[in-house]
Amino acid sequence: MSTYSLLLVITAAIAHATWNLIAKRAANVGPVFVFAYSVCGVILFTPWVVWILLHDQGRWDTAAIACIALSGAVHLAYGLCLQRGYQVADLSVVYPVARGTGPMLSTIGAFAFLHEPASVGGVGGMLCVVIGVMMIATQGRLGKLLQRESMIGVRWGVVTGALIACYTLIDAYGVKTLLIAPVVFDWAATGARAAFLFPHLLRKPQKSIDAMRGKWHLAWIVGFLSPLGYILVLLALQDGSPVSLVAPAREMSMLLATIAGLYLLREPVGWGRMLGCILIGGGVVLLASS
Repeated sequence: MSTYSLLLVITAAIAHATWNLIAKRAANVGPVFVFAYSVCGVILFTPWVVWILLHDQGRWDTAAIACIALSGAVHLAYGLCLQRGYQVADLSVVYPVARGTGPMLSTIGAFAFLHEPASVGGVGGMLCVVIGVMMIATQGRLGKLLQRESMIGVRWGVVTGALIACYTLIDAYGVKTLLIAPVVFDWAATGARAAFLFPHLLRKPQKSIDAMRGKWHLAWIVGFLSPLGYILVLLALQDGSPVSLVAPAREMSMLLATIAGLYLLREPVGWGRMLGCILIGGGVVLLASS
């Protein structure tokens, strides 16, 4: 991975960790908040998209439109699946399984479908990051994931991780093969996601409006940081970095979130999380050198 791509992924990880910390303050709003920050993102990034389209028409054939629509649908399915998993199982089970299996399946998919070459450093880095993510999220108690009462969460986590892998590969194909500008791609996919959610919100419009009271400032911040973080990832992919390296490196956000939790939220960091941070750090070094 080039230094430029690594810097993009690091910046993306910072943006991802930041917007997730902010979004937690609106966790009770649910799909309405997802719709709200998606709309905010579309509005905020429209000037950039217009500028790009005026200077570079890009590719807008059937394949490009289908890829964007599919990306929006899979991103939406991911968000709703993750939320459902949180409703029926423990976050401490669903989240680490989802964030761990996502990059692992993305890497396997990159080898199988995008024909990316596998390297010892790349595979080793991916495994370090995946194990590190699970160590942080479970505070070192990996055995918890194998307990019978955790199986529902594990299943939802695996499904969510598979959706992460799907949209990662779809989006990589869009920017690397179809050569769609990353900003335009994410903007259009975000708009598609909001459009898919809109009919659901129309069933109880007043309830949706009430749910967002006092939360719009959070929606604007997340609406800026969430697309920005992912656009930077897509730029790294368009720059030529393999999915098998970028997808695991994105999980550096777990390390940053842990550090933020330690210093900003005064959360305890035990040996499990500390070891997880070390593993992610070592994994990113391996990925960067591959």
